[in-house]
Formats: sequence, structure tokens, C-alpha cells
Amino acid sequence: MTTPLVVAIDGPSGSGKSSTSRGVAGRLALDYLDTGAMYRAMTWALLQKGVDLHDPEAVASAAEAVQLTSGTDPQDPTIHVDGTDVGEPIRSEDVTGSVSLVAAVPRVREQLVELQRAIIGGSEGIVVEGRDIGSTVVPDARVKIYLVADPAARAARRAAETGAVDTVAMEAALARRDQIDSTRAASPLAQAEGAVLVDGTHLTLDEVIASIVEIVEIVESAG
Repeated sequence: MTTPLVVAIDGPSGSGKSSTSRGVAGRLALDYLDTGAMYRAMTWALLQKGVDLHDPEAVASAAEAVQLTSGTDPQDPTIHVDGTDVGEPIRSEDVTGSVSLVAAVPRVREQLVELQRAIIGGSEGIVVEGRDIGSTVVPDARVKIYLVADPAARAARRAAETGAVDTVAMEAALARRDQIDSTRAASPLAQAEGAVLVDGTHLTLDEVIASIVEIVEIVESAG
């Protein structure tokens, strides 16, 4: 019996994971899961509840009562908290500035990884993006990609997404996020064993998508 195809795409903030992952999923007719949106949604929910995000115990306790639902259509990905569509508010500055605190709490990661695995397990084929997909969530994924770009390119892309004009400040913010994500105790950001490094610094989005699709097709044809 052939197991469903899982394409794990990891990488730091601003590397283009979301647009790339959705594009790859669309090209290959696969489902799509944005695990970063799940951590953002959890952060949004806890901010709404007034939880002290600097208190890991309070975060972990409050998170247990939050119900997240993630849609897997790459053309229309959705994320709901307790039945409320939070696709837009999870991209706010408040959430962006706080999500690393929530994502660093081990019990929150355990809760969301369990949910992520359930979604992946129910799919017939899926592209999953995040920071620990190939290393922790689906270590046996048939295709693992580690997508990167240089700091200036990442800052420019994130500034374009958010409408920010100070790319220097954006680059500094991304560097801080990298530091937190790569040094946290629970599932730190790192290139997973067996992951193919793809550097999108000097590539267009279409070129990055095409390169990953080619990698997937090579792996699938070999297997």
C-alpha cells in the first residue's frame, strides 16, 4: 500500500514558505497546511483572553481550551478559532510580535503537533509548511525542503506583505525571530535530516515553486 505523499517545507520567517507551499500544492493537486497560522491563531486567542504570554504555565493552561480548525484548500486556506474565522486578525502586529512566545511553550507545541498530525493523517497527499515539519511533525515525510533566502530579501518580502516601509527594522525583527525560533528548547528551527536546501534569494516565486515540484517528481519517480 502506498502511503500518502507528504511534502514538508520548513524555513525561517520571510523565506517565502506560504506562497511557495500553496503554489506547490496547487501544481501537484495536493492539500495544504500552514502550521504557522495555527500558532498565530493560538496566539490571537490567548491575547483575546488576556493571558500573560510571558507566563508559560498560564499559556499552556489556557491553550488547552482553544479549538482550532484549519482548512487545507491551497486556493482558499482557512483558520478558525472556536468557530470564528481569524484569517485576517492573526496577521496583526500584536500577534506577529507575540507568536514566538507562544510557540516556544512545549505543551502548546505538543497540542498543535497532535492536531497537525491528525490533519496530515486524514489527507491523501499534502504540502505542510512550518519550522519543525521535517524534524518533528512528520520526520518520515517523503520530501523535505528547507527554504531560505538572505536577510535583505526576506525583509523586503515581509515588508511588502505588511506594508512596512522600514526594511532595516524589518530585517532586525526577523533576526530576533530567528534567534528565538532556533534556540527554543522545543522543536527548534533547523534543517531536518535529509531535507533539500532551496535558496530562493535570487529566484522568482514561480522558479522556486518549479524547483520544488521538480524535486518532488524526482523523488516520486524514484520511489
